[in-house]
Amino acid sequence: MRTVTATVNGVTRSAETEPRALLSDFLRHDLGLTGTHVGCEQGVCGACTVLVDDVPVRSCLLLAVQADGRRIETVEALAQDGELSGFQRAMRDEHGLQCGFCTPGILMSVTAAEREGLTAEQTTTEVLGGHVCRCTGYQGIRAAIEHHWQEAGR
Repeated sequence: MRTVTATVNGVTRSAETEPRALLSDFLRHDLGLTGTHVGCEQGVCGACTVLVDDVPVRSCLLLAVQADGRRIETVEALAQDGELSGFQRAMRDEHGLQCGFCTPGILMSVTAAEREGLTAEQTTTEVLGGHVCRCTGYQGIRAAIEHHWQEAGR
């Protein structure tokens, strides 16, 4: 076992984990943060995307020990004081989710794109291309991106 300590959603957290444990397993099983979903375990679907030091990463491809000492942000950090983030509201308003399985990863990738200053078009092409959504056909998600960028005055 190995102790991994990271700043997760603004709070320093430590837990014992197996050296071969994935970051997704560390977050879900060791820290109890189940918002990060695991779909393919091969880095293809994007459902497990979290931000590590502000960079979107597939948590199913990173060992937990590689995140030791790093800043991690999960979907649980987006809503503040019970209020959805702007993009979460846009996803709701534009029906950008159905089953919700891919949603946490998309939320995290779009959040990173917004912080990076990408345009709505760049976000749609560069970010959504890395996520598999089997329910929505992406139309609601694209509409949510446009809606949110317009509301943010971008």
